[in-house]
Amino acid sequence: MPSHVKAYRAAILHSLADPAEVGIEQSYQYFADGVLVVDNGRIVEVGPADELLPRLKGVEVSEYRDALITPGFIDTHIHYPQTGMIASYGEQLLDWLNTYTFPTEQQFADKAHAADVAGIFLKELLRNGTTTALVFGSVHKQSVDAFFEAAEKLDLRMIAGKVLMDRNAPDYLTDTPESGYADSKELIERWHGKGRLHYAVTPRFAPTSTPEQLTLAGQLFAEYPDLYMHTHLSENRAEIEWVKALFPERKGYLDVYDHHGLIGPRAVFAHGVHLCDDECQRLAETGSAIAFCPTSNLFLGSGLFDLEKLERHGVRVGLGTDVGAGTSFSQLQSLNEAYKVMQLQGKKLDPFKSLYLATLGGARALYLDHQIGNFATGKDADFVVLDYHATPLIAYRMQQAKSLTEKLFALTILGDDRVVKETFAAGRSVHRRN
Repeated sequence: MPSHVKAYRAAILHSLADPAEVGIEQSYQYFADGVLVVDNGRIVEVGPADELLPRLKGVEVSEYRDALITPGFIDTHIHYPQTGMIASYGEQLLDWLNTYTFPTEQQFADKAHAADVAGIFLKELLRNGTTTALVFGSVHKQSVDAFFEAAEKLDLRMIAGKVLMDRNAPDYLTDTPESGYADSKELIERWHGKGRLHYAVTPRFAPTSTPEQLTLAGQLFAEYPDLYMHTHLSENRAEIEWVKALFPERKGYLDVYDHHGLIGPRAVFAHGVHLCDDECQRLAETGSAIAFCPTSNLFLGSGLFDLEKLERHGVRVGLGTDVGAGTSFSQLQSLNEAYKVMQLQGKKLDPFKSLYLATLGGARALYLDHQIGNFATGKDADFVVLDYHATPLIAYRMQQAKSLTEKLFALTILGDDRVVKETFAAGRSVHRRN
């Protein structure tokens, strides 16, 4: 075998499909003693060790004991400028923006500051096993340059965009419809499709953009192939009432975006806590996606996300941490809270559905499931090694576990960054726990 081929041995688990569509048993593939074969940053093969190892003569095999290899986690909604204000006390959404978010984002006019935070942010993602994220910058184009420069050095598959805001925000954070369009276009030309990077047109949310700005954002979204659109939708009831007052001619919050051409494949709406059936149906028929952000929805008191309702309509759903309203970079912690959100509604979240949301479901929401999300041959070798002995309590719990389901569930309830032993992006180790 060529010298650049490498193999990784441990228990291996990945999603094959959505459990809601094919059933739990058909939704995943598991090898209690497996091998993952990687060549030039891509998956070559995955399978049982006793079958693959005899064919891997001369190949370096990295072996992980008491560990589980899964695809890298995918975060479908997060704000990198808010890294420094995570865990800020005591407000709901609209007051929280004015009290904490806007003053923090003002600092990103300084590119050196943005670069420092981008480095911290990416290290936190990788420390938590997240290899792809859909990321808000600030209103400053230099914040996006700083983020993409840091992500490019690590060869990460990342999506980001400059925030668009031309009203209902401090003067120091507003642009204009024309400047927002021009700055975004410049960033798209510089970064979209460069390496593993993608650009997202990013109006913060409908209340902070005039109809003129939303029109130009929709125009931009249509101008380039495979561009993303990233914004917020129906997170908080007070926010929804504000949108009704600002756009009385529209029949609902989603209709504001729809009217301005900001809907369709690769359009990702964060939260969607308070959606009616017609809005769910419209999201599904246009191929748009929702990012389920359990830690921030609970932290800000926004409400309980109805995953089953979105599933019934066939809406694409990914998992988002929403840092800094979200309280952890860890998708394991997000799944911990997601389980509780479902319990509070008298519903269940199966561990294999959790795995799907954090990996292949996120990839599908981002229209990247042909490149990431599981271990199909030819996909990017983005994966994470999870340590069954990360803490004394987790190690003890694993001794009691009688099935893979129990082990997987225990990881999502007890796990955090300490569980992540090593993270790989495009076949290269980008984080190794000390």
